Amino acid sequence: MSEQKMFKALVTAEQRGGFTVLYEGGELPAVITGKLAGEAVSRLDYPVVGDEVEMSLHDGGAKAVIHGVLPRRTLLLRKALDGASDAQPVAANVDKVFIVMGLDGNYNIARMERMLTAAWDSGAIPVVALTKKDLCPPEELAARLDAAALAAPGARVLCLSSLSGEGVAEVEAELAGGLRCCFVGSSGAGKSTLVNRLAGREAALTGEVREDDSRGRHTTTGRQLHRLPCGGQVIDTPGVREFGVAYSGEGLATSFADIGELAAGCRFTDCSHSGEPGCAVAAALETGALEPERLKSYHKLRRETERQELRNDLKKRLAAKGRLKRFGKLVRDITEEKRRLRGG
Repeated sequence: MSEQKMFKALVTAEQRGGFTVLYEGGELPAVITGKLAGEAVSRLDYPVVGDEVEMSLHDGGAKAVIHGVLPRRTLLLRKALDGASDAQPVAANVDKVFIVMGLDGNYNIARMERMLTAAWDSGAIPVVALTKKDLCPPEELAARLDAAALAAPGARVLCLSSLSGEGVAEVEAELAGGLRCCFVGSSGAGKSTLVNRLAGREAALTGEVREDDSRGRHTTTGRQLHRLPCGGQVIDTPGVREFGVAYSGEGLATSFADIGELAAGCRFTDCSHSGEPGCAVAAALETGALEPERLKSYHKLRRETERQELRNDLKKRLAAKGRLKRFGKLVRDITEEKRRLRGG
């Protein structure tokens, strides 16, 4: 049998049971090989939107079969929805992660902090996009902008209205040079409306938002990459009300760099900022230099990621124990077979 010819393609959409890939300017439906599915250890081994993949063409070039995922330069993760320890990939090979949050009832600093931690961990650059400026009470706008900037050290914070177009040019500037980005946020944050404004057409479905809590329906049901007139690319993702942080390497420290700077003045290097004497973080709370809610979010995320790391370590130990048992059985089987062949 002749060896299949392989081509490189970009995954532009993900649906249940299949994918869409971009190859030579056209999009093709695609599935993964049984071998790739069988060898996958976790969801991280499957393709995700933004991935470069190796694929073969079938049915006269009308369909594609994905054989492998090429190395990723960035990967945005979130905790699996079913509570399992395996992380759920959101998007791959993105240059920037836009945390989209409405300035109406959708406004939630704690949720934004979670998404920022995951964004920093991904290896991409986070950008905060505060939408629905037109729906924010004027007397509250300055305070909300200041709170968002304080909670996002090192990240640019944009304020815009997708309906009027105010501030949208700043988003386009962030995508200059053909950069690929990802939009994440809760339902009703205005992700799809912003995509449509950037695309200049109805590229993504939008839904109504309830007036009582500013929550919207999940109009985006899958992940989809949109190519924009400005030259950039946007991966629109389904809205999430809870964004669990899957892992936290440098992401937590970077997202809470202000607390890290304060902690440098603590008397003890292993200070947990939970009542130890000489704690510089506690002193900042007393003087008002640090908001209590900011420290509360930090403690909550740190506990969550520490529990996640413990679960992952346990899973690795159990997997290693299983491999050791299988190896021991294999050795015993070989020894028994040799003994049988010798007539012993």
